[in-house]
Amino acid sequence: MKMTFAQKILAQKAGLDYVEVGQIVEITPDFCMSHDNTAAISKIFAKIGVERVKDPGRFVIVLDHTVPASTEKYALGHKEIREFVANQGIEHFYDAGVGICHQVLPEKGYALPGALILGSDSHTTTYGAFGAFSAGIGRSEMAVLYATSKIWLKTPESIKIVVHGKLREPVTSKDLILKIIGDIGADGALYKSIEFSGEAISEMSQASRMILSNMAIECGAKNGYIAPDDKTFRFLEGRAVREYYPVYPDPDAQYEQVLKFDASQLGPQVAKPHTVDNVSPVEDVAGTKIDQVLLGTCTNGRLEDLRLAARIIDAKKIAKGVRMLVLPASQEVLLDALSEGLVDTFVRAGAMVLNPGCGPCLGAHQGVLAPGEVCLSTANRNFKGRMGSREAEIYLASPATVAASVLTGVITDPREVFEGGAK
Repeated sequence: MKMTFAQKILAQKAGLDYVEVGQIVEITPDFCMSHDNTAAISKIFAKIGVERVKDPGRFVIVLDHTVPASTEKYALGHKEIREFVANQGIEHFYDAGVGICHQVLPEKGYALPGALILGSDSHTTTYGAFGAFSAGIGRSEMAVLYATSKIWLKTPESIKIVVHGKLREPVTSKDLILKIIGDIGADGALYKSIEFSGEAISEMSQASRMILSNMAIECGAKNGYIAPDDKTFRFLEGRAVREYYPVYPDPDAQYEQVLKFDASQLGPQVAKPHTVDNVSPVEDVAGTKIDQVLLGTCTNGRLEDLRLAARIIDAKKIAKGVRMLVLPASQEVLLDALSEGLVDTFVRAGAMVLNPGCGPCLGAHQGVLAPGEVCLSTANRNFKGRMGSREAEIYLASPATVAASVLTGVITDPREVFEGGAK
């Protein structure tokens, strides 16, 4: 019988010829990722009664959520993680400053086609952009993986999303995923595997595809798969930590539903407070006063995102009374942005360029909002209290919309800037 990507890869990992939707299988992930929450996971692991991690080479740990440590509590957590890593012989460890986990794993060659990757972070779905089955799990589940390297997974239903046409600059894949989430709702793909396809997806860069998979979780998806192609393989040249074997769905696989979108008709989108599926065209919120913008994070902190924003800002100054935070997704991205002069553009415009990490997106430190303040962000969540005060408001948009808006001090349609001849 024909299988979707999720069915096929779970069958393969379980050593079976075929799995039904809903079937529970026992698998061993190729890689398991955790970040600053490793400190908590290691304490749960200690209670299991097993002294040693079963297979240290299977685990990747990245310190990224609160770096540098902003309090003694966070510093202690980092210290405990470093000690756990050393004691357990975990070699795949990336300390503070390397970058955000969802950028680091692809850069360091762990996000491989045909791999099954589980992470104790909801946005682990990001690696689906490379043709992996990647999903978030809980801390207790990760502790059990430390001890046994095995886990049960239920085979999800699959939704096929076909995107025809081509995005028209300055509309980006961030606008597309916001539109999709707005249309199907925050629980529209709950525990489903989304397969993104169509000519618009094929046209996208690898970085743009990562945005779709990253935010698949915001409509409840367990996995956000994009078929790997030459762009994927070129990205992995010199990076892949091992050989990989792509897995593709069968052409006549059965889907719960097939949804179609036309990229050529899409304009800039904005998610309004306080849910990601509260989406409308930018025209509906244009003119909304903002106090802060955040450009970056694991969603839109890659080089192409910074390039687009810098192109719009281009020797201009940010509006009086507005703060701009620029958050590269990794050290590699930051170094490339420095060499291209992008950082110079942002700093001269009046922005603050931060170290790679999750700081302001997480709301733990760096750019925390005060009551009544409004932030326009390229991050993936706008929940109440996400960036500090529960009385603050967060709008989500693309790098183009954020860059256009920081120049005016209000939410602005980026097409106005492009139509004005910005280069």
